[in-house]
Amino acid sequence: MVENIEKRVYEIVRPYAGVYVFSAKPVPLTPETDLDTDLSIDDLEAEELMEQYFSEFKVDKGNFNIKKYYPETPISWNIFKKTEPVLVPDFTIGMLIESAKAGRWLYD
Repeated sequence: MVENIEKRVYEIVRPYAGVYVFSAKPVPLTPETDLDTDLSIDDLEAEELMEQYFSEFKVDKGNFNIKKYYPETPISWNIFKKTEPVLVPDFTIGMLIESAKAGRWLYD
């Protein structure tokens, strides 16, 4: 059962993961793979992915908010002013797997 959960999470994430440009090999997925930094999934894709995830696994969303992982970033029209990067928590495949096993989002 647990292996099926992990396998299904990987199947849901795979279409968003892409392939390496020059080799056409799929990007490897592990529990440590970060949806934002490793896979470059944008906020709209992440929302779509998570809606499918919550529906597929019947995971209670709790206080899940995509803005925690994809916050609004301030825009500066001053080309000479460097904006500070916004620190965000990890958003990994392992988090999806563990929450699916628990039946609720564990990372509020």
